[in-house]
Amino acid sequence: MIVLETNLPNLLHRGKVRDTYDLGGGYLLMVATDRISAFDVVLPNGIPHKGLVLSKLSAFWFQETANLVDNHYVGAADDTQVAKSYSLGNAADGLDPQIARQAMVVRRAQRVDVECIVRGYLAGSAWAEYRREGTVFGNPMPEGMLEAQRLDTPIFTPTTKAEEGHDRNMSSQELLDLVGADLVHQLEETSLQVYNFAHKYALSKGIILADTKMEFGLLEGHLILIDELLTPDSSRFWDAEAYQPGRSQPNLDKQYVRDWLITQGWNQEPPAPSLPEEVVDKTSERYLEAYRRLTGEGLKVG
Repeated sequence: MIVLETNLPNLLHRGKVRDTYDLGGGYLLMVATDRISAFDVVLPNGIPHKGLVLSKLSAFWFQETANLVDNHYVGAADDTQVAKSYSLGNAADGLDPQIARQAMVVRRAQRVDVECIVRGYLAGSAWAEYRREGTVFGNPMPEGMLEAQRLDTPIFTPTTKAEEGHDRNMSSQELLDLVGADLVHQLEETSLQVYNFAHKYALSKGIILADTKMEFGLLEGHLILIDELLTPDSSRFWDAEAYQPGRSQPNLDKQYVRDWLITQGWNQEPPAPSLPEEVVDKTSERYLEAYRRLTGEGLKVG
């Protein structure tokens, strides 16, 4: 069963991928559906097991990085003790077991409306900007750099958090005006710490973490990680053994979907074209493989 949409009581927010419900008492039920977006547009197809990977892999990373920065993760919704402790039956009566596997209980925080992106390699929109302007995030870069080349040091490139339409790069002044100097420093420093830790860890598993996107919130005045973390949706995962600068890299993320969409001549505005079965199946395989390699465990699907 592909979960494209959930309809439980107390819906708080339906995002591009996640459906979030209010459990009361400062807690939320966050369901990672099988919806997939590309270029900030939700596609008609779902990807089998995608929501399961996103939920379980986020939980893995939240626990792995808890010593670096606090986060909103409380527990998996399919954990009997968690379900009992947070009265999931009251707010999510009749919760299907599959939906429970794709959901987690989290603490409710005040979202910081910034996409915190860290780039360690020249890829994606950064590569496109470099080819056009010779810059990355407006900053001049050395001549002659190659696609997918590793940067001397990872860089923090925040963007807006758009509810509709496309996210856009934020200047340092825009970010400063939005959140203030203290929070700017915390966002950048924490994002880089998490990226550097995850890059080293992923490399030990044969995966290059080329870049990633994080979201933060404030809880009782403290900065915490929220939403998802270091998933194939929010990150570029490359096969380290096959890595070779100067070309597109073998990946374990949704770049496969982006690449197919680009070949269709789509203008990146709704409505998006439907994905063929082969693209859907291979994307699902990539997500499951990323989870297996990063965690050392396979996910039971079926």
